[in-house]
Amino acid sequence: MTAGTARTATKEDWTLTLDGAVENPVTLDWNAFRTLPQQDFTVDIHCVTRWSKLDTNWRGVSIQALADLVKPQIEACYVSARADGGYSTNLRLVDLIGGKAFVGTEYEGAPLSEEHGGPARLVVPDLYFWKSAKWLRGLHFSLYDYKGYWEKLGYHNYGDPWKEQRYRG
Repeated sequence: MTAGTARTATKEDWTLTLDGAVENPVTLDWNAFRTLPQQDFTVDIHCVTRWSKLDTNWRGVSIQALADLVKPQIEACYVSARADGGYSTNLRLVDLIGGKAFVGTEYEGAPLSEEHGGPARLVVPDLYFWKSAKWLRGLHFSLYDYKGYWEKLGYHNYGDPWKEQRYRG
């Protein structure tokens, strides 16, 4: 599921801004991002439209590594993921750290395609895939839970696939 029209960045002009309630805000270009510890992840993904893919293989940087880099303030309990095309989604920080989520740059052994969010997308396997923002450009750490694109339109604020949390109410 894709919202809006993304202006997809190339690796040459892509940046990722980590800001908000953090000690060390930073903007990383592609080369700086690629120097961070890369990991392989095998995860299941679930779409709100009722499909799942099991045991998908990704490579990328854990959100824990990014949080360690910027050091969120203790009060920062939320993250707004911002993406090209004006897309955003809101998440709890606890659902991103500790190996639970990552910024994916490769899928099934190949660079992430533009269609699927390349060059980099957020991947949050424990939540519906609309929370895994394509064309990721920023993570804003916050004390407040700002609703994202789909959440403002009536999608569930949390999005747990095992509880069928598709829509608000």
